[in-house]
Amino acid sequence: MSISLRDLAYLVQGQLYGDENLQITGAATIRDAGPSEVTLADDPKLARRLADCPAAAVLVPAGFEPAGKAYITVDNVPAAFAKIVQHFRPPRRQTRIGISPAAHVSPLAKIGPDVDIHPLATIGEDVEIGAGCTIHSGARIMAGCRLGNNVTLFPNAVLYEDTLVGDRVIIHSGAIIGAYGFGYHTVDGRHQLSAQLGYVEIGADVEVGACATIDRGTYGKTFVGEGTKIDNHVQIAHNCRIGKHNILCAHGGIAGSVTTGNYVVMAGQVGVKEHSQIGDQARLGAKAGVIQDIPARTAWVGIPATPEREQMIKQAALSRLPEMRKELKSLQRAVEELTRGIAPAPKQDAA
Repeated sequence: MSISLRDLAYLVQGQLYGDENLQITGAATIRDAGPSEVTLADDPKLARRLADCPAAAVLVPAGFEPAGKAYITVDNVPAAFAKIVQHFRPPRRQTRIGISPAAHVSPLAKIGPDVDIHPLATIGEDVEIGAGCTIHSGARIMAGCRLGNNVTLFPNAVLYEDTLVGDRVIIHSGAIIGAYGFGYHTVDGRHQLSAQLGYVEIGADVEVGACATIDRGTYGKTFVGEGTKIDNHVQIAHNCRIGKHNILCAHGGIAGSVTTGNYVVMAGQVGVKEHSQIGDQARLGAKAGVIQDIPARTAWVGIPATPEREQMIKQAALSRLPEMRKELKSLQRAVEELTRGIAPAPKQDAA
């Protein structure tokens, strides 16, 4: 399937510069684009990489004029490129199947209209599933859970008892929602599991990545605010309160009873100490080790995490350590030479 560059520009409502009859057969990133494909470059800093790319054409923002290639300028490069990718690789149509006879659905469950439940899914007692939900094969929804409208559970996702899920939530394969929290009391030399009487509540428009885990509260709820996006392999422990529209990247670990504000961003492998409070719009860099509260609208990095500027000063000093070591040795030699050159004072007669 091919399309002229003119028609491609029309598709994304962009301004074309170059051969409008050029035939485009696909779309790919700069790293992978071939000689008859279109790519994207949303920053002029990519000009050097673009020059080495064999792509026939490129999508760029206004004011970026790449040399040697036909190009289309658009207001939003990623959004326009996504539209082109969908033209070449349209999403597969999902056929509604209803409730598969190979699924196990409790007669005490309440299933809304237009719900798809795939083979080998399990729906427990007193579960409520809203309209338009899709429950894929192997997913398990245990007793007392309530799902809003248009929720999607991918294969092998598990919701423990009494989990509450808002509208339009997406939960990817292998995610575990409502598992027991990691809390123990040591009695007579043995570790005994603490109370696990709580549950998990997930707000609307949340996405939970593959193999992520959200533990239930000890007595009340662990809560994830609306619009928050949770990457693969993220751990959220018991009693946490995650704010609205957070971004939690892969391999992050959030200990028990942590509270985050709205629009918090945690990069990959961030670790947060229990009972910490993270303010609105705070940003935590990759591998940040958080051992204290983080003020709103600040950026922290490092282990242990410190304000970004402070960490930059430390790193600059660390990079100079070899040079500073040489300077110190030079000063030590100079002091030794000066010391040897000073004659000791004559001893005075005791009388």
